[in-house]
Amino acid sequence: MLNKIIRFSLENRILVLVASVLLVIGGLYSTSQTDVDVFPDLNAPTVVIMTEAGGMATEEVEQLVTFPIETAVNGSTGVRRVRSQSTNGFSVVWVEFDWGTDIYLARQIVSEKLAAVGEQMPAGVSAPVLGPQSSILGEVLIVSLTSKHTSQQDLRTYADWVIRPRLLSTGGVAQVSVHGGDIKEYQILVSPGRMKHFGVSLTDIMACTRGMNTNTNGGVQYKYGNEYIIRGITSTNDVEKLGTCIVKKNGESVVTLADVADIKIGNQSPKLGVASERAQSAVLLTVTKQPNTSTIDLTKHLDLALADLKQTLPADVHISTDIFRQSDFIESSIDNVQKSLIEGAIFVVIILMIFLANVRTTVISLVTIPISFLVAMIVLNALGISINTMTLGGLAIAIGSLVDDAIVDVENVYKHIRQNRALPETERVPIIELVFNASREVRMPILNSTLIIVVSFAPLFFLSGMEGRMLIPLGIAFVTALFASTLVALTLTPVLCSYLLGKSKGEMPKEAFVAVWLKKYYERALLWVLANTRKVIVGTAALFVVAVGVFFCLGSSFLPKFNEGSFTINISSLPGISLEESDSIGARAERLLLQVPEIKTVARKTGRAELDEHALGVNVSEIEAPFELKDRSHEEVLNDVRKRLSVLAGANIEIGQPISHRIDAMLSGTQASIAIKLFGNDLNRMFTIGNQIKNACQDIEGIADLNVEQQIERPELKIVPRRELLVRNGITLPEFNEFLAVNLAGETVSQVYEAGRAFNLMVKAADYDEISNLIIDTQDGRKVPLCDVADIISSAGPNTINRENVQRKIVISANTSGRALSDVVADIKQAVGENVQLPEGYHVEYGGQFESQESASRVLYLTCMLAIVVIFFLLFMQFRNALEAGVILLNLPLALIGGIFAIVLTTGEVSIPAVIGFISLFGIATRNGMLLITEYKRLRTEEGKSVREAIVEGSLSRLNPILMTALTSALALVPLALGGDLPGNEIQSPMAKVILGGLISSTLLNAFIVPIIYEKISNRHSRGTQRV
Repeated sequence: MLNKIIRFSLENRILVLVASVLLVIGGLYSTSQTDVDVFPDLNAPTVVIMTEAGGMATEEVEQLVTFPIETAVNGSTGVRRVRSQSTNGFSVVWVEFDWGTDIYLARQIVSEKLAAVGEQMPAGVSAPVLGPQSSILGEVLIVSLTSKHTSQQDLRTYADWVIRPRLLSTGGVAQVSVHGGDIKEYQILVSPGRMKHFGVSLTDIMACTRGMNTNTNGGVQYKYGNEYIIRGITSTNDVEKLGTCIVKKNGESVVTLADVADIKIGNQSPKLGVASERAQSAVLLTVTKQPNTSTIDLTKHLDLALADLKQTLPADVHISTDIFRQSDFIESSIDNVQKSLIEGAIFVVIILMIFLANVRTTVISLVTIPISFLVAMIVLNALGISINTMTLGGLAIAIGSLVDDAIVDVENVYKHIRQNRALPETERVPIIELVFNASREVRMPILNSTLIIVVSFAPLFFLSGMEGRMLIPLGIAFVTALFASTLVALTLTPVLCSYLLGKSKGEMPKEAFVAVWLKKYYERALLWVLANTRKVIVGTAALFVVAVGVFFCLGSSFLPKFNEGSFTINISSLPGISLEESDSIGARAERLLLQVPEIKTVARKTGRAELDEHALGVNVSEIEAPFELKDRSHEEVLNDVRKRLSVLAGANIEIGQPISHRIDAMLSGTQASIAIKLFGNDLNRMFTIGNQIKNACQDIEGIADLNVEQQIERPELKIVPRRELLVRNGITLPEFNEFLAVNLAGETVSQVYEAGRAFNLMVKAADYDEISNLIIDTQDGRKVPLCDVADIISSAGPNTINRENVQRKIVISANTSGRALSDVVADIKQAVGENVQLPEGYHVEYGGQFESQESASRVLYLTCMLAIVVIFFLLFMQFRNALEAGVILLNLPLALIGGIFAIVLTTGEVSIPAVIGFISLFGIATRNGMLLITEYKRLRTEEGKSVREAIVEGSLSRLNPILMTALTSALALVPLALGGDLPGNEIQSPMAKVILGGLISSTLLNAFIVPIIYEKISNRHSRGTQRV
């Protein structure tokens, strides 16, 4: 089959060249059509259900809103877990589906379940709304509006009515949430004193105002051959006109609304949140993109839209977009990986030039790289995978291996041409025949070595969950590029050899100087080693034992720390604190951060926006602080920030980074890498146990940002009616409820329109000193103070109630600093087990990155064993000899030695990418052993050499290709390994370090250990046959 492919290519040389050119054109086109993003789509299919329940207390929201919604969606097809958060006046439920569920199907399922719940919602609660469908890394841009002279109310109005609609109309935007500023509303503030004077009851006022500001239609009239539409215009935005409407007629005289109430334009209260930039009040707009949208293109469109809007805004309004721009991180990441790719390719060229000392052979080998890359791009585009740091990383790791097949082929053709030239004129073989024979010799090792590398990468494809989403695209890119390179080596390389190498006239040049020099010294070393086999074997075995011992002492982590160039800082103070207090703590934090020289700017959100799934209470601030490293390392800056913020009394501080922080939130529902979840039912008791857990873990080495969720009760006022007095005064319960709702919370009775913008028209009580002095109407028209018919009691209630899978929970969260995640988690489990007694009905679960890491490691180690077995069978099929296949597998422990020492010398912890590095090493390392053994067998069978002759001669003739393949694979990874702290290289870097270390050790040892073992086995085998 393979012979036929080679023969067909050589007979149809023009066809092969044309096909290659077409492939290149197709590849370039599909590359230009592929999206660019930072990571593959990591989103677990999640549907967010948000419900505004104006002014309801937290426990009511939990019982009346959250619980019915949770019950409805639980047990739907494919639901993995249901999380919820109830705070006063707002409920958010996150429904997480199994990985791989179609998000549109998930939303359909949830919508159907919610249809039944909508009718059960209590009065005054808006219908549950599905959050916009966006991806986890969906926040692409934060835009801030600041101004010296324009009021916060006008800024907010511009943001809501001018900027937000324009940004939402940009294709690919899922949501724009607006934070901060003052929301404008028209207010009717009723005065109890004036109402008493004019004898007007609350019922009169509500009857007059409900639906007051709406137009009516009077149908159509036909006259003079025309059709006239008749409109009754009763709506107005003039405050004075709103006041001239009759509330009550007293015989001759009438009482107007203006007589009993003040009508004015004011700010909506209570405010849900504030925002600021550089410690100055601001309005922040957060833009979230839809899944499968190119962030870079979208950001360009948004920048154009904002530049256009800037011309229509007042001159002193400043728009800035440098607080958070995901596209900057993507561009720098992709640039870094591309740079590593190009540098790697340059290394490959240098190695080929040194070893082949011939431009033509180098060109033939290098053609493989662009063609393989472009084929990989076509496949990725067909599978709908974006160009991201992972797919580019896969190509960067593959770059050295891509040239290997072509090198082996070219090297062999070159050797045959040299031998052919040495023959007399008459016996020389024509070039096509010669290339066919040379390519045929190495076709099996080429195909088999590719299959082995592909098999060694197979464990990647068994990963599930987020790590699978993250790493499988890397595997796909690597494997497709590798298959493409094999195909090129079997088709295009022979064709190019026949064109370029057959032309040169006269004598062929001699071998490269480096190759001759290396062979001279290698031969001496090899003969010495074959004479001193015991020393070498014992030394190597000792090295291996040490390496394995060290491996089990290393810590482990899930993914390396990213360097995103921005901090996301969460500051939570005590619940029940007012928005002003929380705002001033946040502003202090901003001023402290601005003192850090590396931090470029800061922006803060305190509280939440309307219908925003990041339902932060007013006691929580989230600060974005982009920074640029100068003289200090990332770790030093982080510690400086921690130290500066530690002066904020009574505030919990968590420091993360925008993307890692969102990945954590998706994995465990907590924005930290370790989440200890305590489940139970009594919130106060859970808070106490939570603090016991915190105290138990405090002294663990390497733990940082250890916080218990702020689950302290917040102050409440309860108004309890005395029912017998209500009956005596003839006040019904609905009237009593309406009195409280309108006077205290206010009721939106209508809308006021200004040039197409709608603002609420609100009725509520004017300023009052004490709630107890509010006056309530009785049946016979008298007015009595509220304190006569109700008790007003001061008490406390929960601030936020978090639930997961229909159980209340409280989370103790932590990050790690300077120590491996697995070690910290093991210590935490031990400390909690020893020091914390859980009462009946309470239990603890651990979540976060290490969960994913444990499951991923298990899968990788299991599939790894399988891969080794499959590699053994592939080798056995080629050599039909179990012992020889075993000798080649010796390369695995040899490769492990270098890989483990590479980790020890660099990061010191085994992350999932490092494990994948080990796995891919197996394939690359076995390739060298195969080349040696195939050559030994050929020399013994075809040329009848003795074992020792075959070993020495075979090792020398294969030294060139082995060193070239190993060096190209290794040096191509150097840029990635060295640039590990650059954005974009963080995940590939541990892989590159492991492969680099392993290649060095396996190549060096392979050149000596394989010949020794092969000689021992062959001698024993021949002794056995002699005896027989």
